[in-house]
Amino acid sequence: MTDIDSATAAAELLTVRDFIRHAVSRFRAADIAFGHGTATAYDEAVFLVLETLHLPIDQLEPYLDARLTAPERSAVAGIIEARVTTRKPAAYLTRRAYIQGIPFYVDERVIVPRSYIGELLFSDLFGGDDFTLVEDPTAVESVLDLCTGSGCLAILAATIFPEARIDAVDLSADALEVARRNVDDSGFADRITLHQGDLFKPLKNRRYDVILTNPPYVAADAMAALPPEFRHEPAMALAGGGREGLDIVRRILKEAPRHLTPDGGLLCEFGSGREALEAEFPDIEFLWLETAGSFGEVFWVTREQLA
Repeated sequence: MTDIDSATAAAELLTVRDFIRHAVSRFRAADIAFGHGTATAYDEAVFLVLETLHLPIDQLEPYLDARLTAPERSAVAGIIEARVTTRKPAAYLTRRAYIQGIPFYVDERVIVPRSYIGELLFSDLFGGDDFTLVEDPTAVESVLDLCTGSGCLAILAATIFPEARIDAVDLSADALEVARRNVDDSGFADRITLHQGDLFKPLKNRRYDVILTNPPYVAADAMAALPPEFRHEPAMALAGGGREGLDIVRRILKEAPRHLTPDGGLLCEFGSGREALEAEFPDIEFLWLETAGSFGEVFWVTREQLA
């Protein structure tokens, strides 16, 4: 039986290993959906158990056979059951998400951060020895994070571009409250400025060496088919507008040249819409980038190419 209640689980299970096994069984039996930082029932179980116990999420082995106290067993059993019954992403239940090992506060006011851009920023594409998009990150003076949500990409950018001043924009006042919390906790509050508004509108004529954006891009038919986990996220952070989900990205590409420095570039995540994007903009030479979990979902384009 995999559908025992949390009280029974708390009474009968003892170790971290026990609860991970129990969680995997519950998740598989309930056929829950993943995609908010984990891709499998096992990875989700490990994250949920370790985070609930305030243990390092990248150090499972030392704790596998540790016996839990009664309050710990109750807490872990309860959050496993909540993951199944509410279908909320684990990050909303723990109020924590990680990108490149850096923790961020999240709640239902923002999309759960999971952008491939985080991995790319920490790659050799920025300051590496061979092929790079930005040869010298210390020479970058200004960065824009459009559709910032939780503020995670702005904070990662402050790490990668140590001399840059960073603007971060979102249309949602609620999202910016979460971003403010993360920026204040990051130690970069003196370099990151948050703006509420529609894409470039609050920025007037400012120009940037690098623009980062993970905008809403889910097409209308895909929105209608999203699993329950994704329906807990703000719809405005997902829906890109139009049949192909192109509306917001189309506006970004049109307006970006006026906000990029002469040698500047735009790094944009656009999910699985590559074919539609290239069909609409056949004259733009998009450079599609590869990450550990994707290819053709993030592109780089320079101001010169856009213009």
